[in-house]
Amino acid sequence: MQQAYKNEPFTDFSKKENRDDFQTALNEVEQQLGKHYDIIIRGERIRTKKTGTSINPSNIEEVIGTVSQADKSLAEQAIHTAVETFETWKKVKPSARARYLYKASAILRRRKHEFSAWLVKESGKSWAEADADTAEAIDFMEYYARQIEKLTSRHPLTRLTGEDNELYYVPLGVGIVIPPWNFPLAIMAGMTTAAIVSGNTVVLKPASTTPVIAAKFMEILDDAGLPEGVVNYIPGSGSEIGDVLVEHPLTRFISFTGSREVGLRINELAAKHQPGQKWMKRVVAEMGGKDSIVVDHDADLELAAQSIVASAFGFSGQKCSACSRAIVHEEVYDEVLARVVALTKEITVGDIREYGLYTGPVVDQQAYDKILSYIEIGKTEGKLMIGGEKGSDKGYFIQPTVFADVDPQARLMQEEIFGPVVAFAKAKDFDHALEIANNTEYGLTGAVISRNREHLEKAREEFHVGNLYFNRKCTGALVGVHPFGGFNMSGTDSKAGGPDYLQLFTQAKLVSELL
Repeated sequence: MQQAYKNEPFTDFSKKENRDDFQTALNEVEQQLGKHYDIIIRGERIRTKKTGTSINPSNIEEVIGTVSQADKSLAEQAIHTAVETFETWKKVKPSARARYLYKASAILRRRKHEFSAWLVKESGKSWAEADADTAEAIDFMEYYARQIEKLTSRHPLTRLTGEDNELYYVPLGVGIVIPPWNFPLAIMAGMTTAAIVSGNTVVLKPASTTPVIAAKFMEILDDAGLPEGVVNYIPGSGSEIGDVLVEHPLTRFISFTGSREVGLRINELAAKHQPGQKWMKRVVAEMGGKDSIVVDHDADLELAAQSIVASAFGFSGQKCSACSRAIVHEEVYDEVLARVVALTKEITVGDIREYGLYTGPVVDQQAYDKILSYIEIGKTEGKLMIGGEKGSDKGYFIQPTVFADVDPQARLMQEEIFGPVVAFAKAKDFDHALEIANNTEYGLTGAVISRNREHLEKAREEFHVGNLYFNRKCTGALVGVHPFGGFNMSGTDSKAGGPDYLQLFTQAKLVSELL
C-alpha cells in the first residue's frame, strides 16, 4: 500500500528562484507555439484537413497551436477502438492500473512549470492559478490511484455459515470524457484518469478552446506507458461529433463538466435507448453554479470583503464555484460593499504572462461578448459601483465589475455569467439571506461569513449547496479535502476528489459460493 495521500504543494512565487524557473518555462513554451496536434486513436496519429485553432486569450494574434478535428467516422473508429481495448484493459489488476497513475503524476510533477506555462498561454490563467491547476491534476491522479486500491480490496460482509460471499467492483466499459476549458488540465486529467484507473477505456473530447493542453497530457500518458487505445484523443466540435459519442450504443457512460444547457442535452440523449444498446447509460455531470457568499451582521467584515473579491475575480470569475452573488445583512451592507469596491480598485488586469498581474482575460470571443452583454443588463438592474468596462483590445480583457442593490430575482442574480461580475443584494436578516441564497436553480457552492454559531448551524442544515464553506471563500476545493459537486441544476453531485467518486465508473458485483 502506498503512503498516505498528501496534496501537492503550491509554488511559492515570492521566491526569486521560483519566479526565474517559471519564466524559463514560459520562454521554452513560447518556442513551441504554433505546432499542429493530431487526433490519436490506438496510438495512431491522424491528421485531418479540417483543423481548429487555439489562440492566446491575452494576445489574440498569437496562435497556441492547430488541432486536427474529428468527424463522425473518426468518432465511430475511436469508440470501436475503446471497446476492443476494454477487453484487455479491464483484466489488468487494479494495483497495476494505479501504478500508471503514480507514474503519470511523477512525470507531471517533473514537468510542472512547463504545463503551468501552457495554462498561462492557452487558458489565460495567472501564474498562481496555473500552478494550482497543475497541482490539482497531480493530486487527482495520486488520490484516485490510492482510492482504487481501497475500492478493490475485500469488503466486509455479514458472515453466513456455509457460504463464501464477496462483493467487488467491476468497470463499466467505454466512457466519453468531455472536460471543461476552465480547468483544462486538472479536471480533464481527473475525469480521464478516474475512468481508466477503474478499468474503463476512454474517448476524450477536449474542450475546443483548450485542446493543446489535453494533447500535451496525452504525452504524459504515453510516457507513463499506458497501453494504446485506453485513452483516445479526438478533438472536434460538439455539433459534429458530440451527439455521435453520446448516443452511440456502445457508449457506457458520459463524464461531463460544462454548461447547464449542454449537460441537460447530454442527459436527454443518453437516456434514449439505442438499437443494440444493452444498458442504461450513466451520466456523471457537473454543470455550473450561481454561487453566493452570505455576510452576517456580526461577521468579520474584512474577511467577508476579501472572500468576496477572491471568489468573484480569481481567474476572471471563470469558475463554476465563483462568487457571483454577495448577500449582505442590511446593517453591514454599505461597509462591506465599500470595502469590496476598494479592494477591486487594486486589482490589476492584463497579459497574464507578467507575474505581477492578479488576473487576465476571459477565454474567448463568445465569453467576452456574453459577459459584456450581462454587464449592460446589470446597468438596468442595479447600480454600477466599479468596472463594467473593456480592457486592452489586445486580448479578451474585462475589468472586474461590481453591481449594488440588485433584486434577488433579477437576471444578474439568477443566470450564470461566468465572468468577473458580482452582484450585491441586501438582506433584512439572516433568514432572509438564506432565502435569497437558495432562490436559484443551482446548488454548487456557497459560503457564510458569521461569528454566530446558531446561524452557522442553521446554514449547515438549510443552505442547499453541495459545497458549503464557513468563514472562508467559496472557491479553492482541494482534492481529498473538499469533495466537489453540487445539487439541483449544478449536476449529479458527483463529488470529484472524494472517496465515492470511483464508484460512479464501476458497478458492484456479488459472488456467493455454497461451501
